[in-house]
Amino acid sequence: MSIDLLGSEPLYRQIAAVITTRIEAGTYEPRRAIPSEAALYEEFGVSRNTVRGAIRLLNEQGLLVTVMGRGTFVVKRDDAPTAD
Repeated sequence: MSIDLLGSEPLYRQIAAVITTRIEAGTYEPRRAIPSEAALYEEFGVSRNTVRGAIRLLNEQGLLVTVMGRGTFVVKRDDAPTAD
């Protein structure tokens, strides 16, 4: 899956969609780290801030959790925060 650099959808949202698809497909497994920011911005040809925006969005959605100094990990569905 690729991103459309000239499309109307913000790049960070496109990258978040790609990461979400990879999580759902099992490419990125629960409780395992996703590739580093550097690897992602090189893969997609975007800035670090764009990748950070995608990761921030997925953190807010409860799909990822970032651990300072360790990386960003896929949240196991059972571990996802619930809205009470």
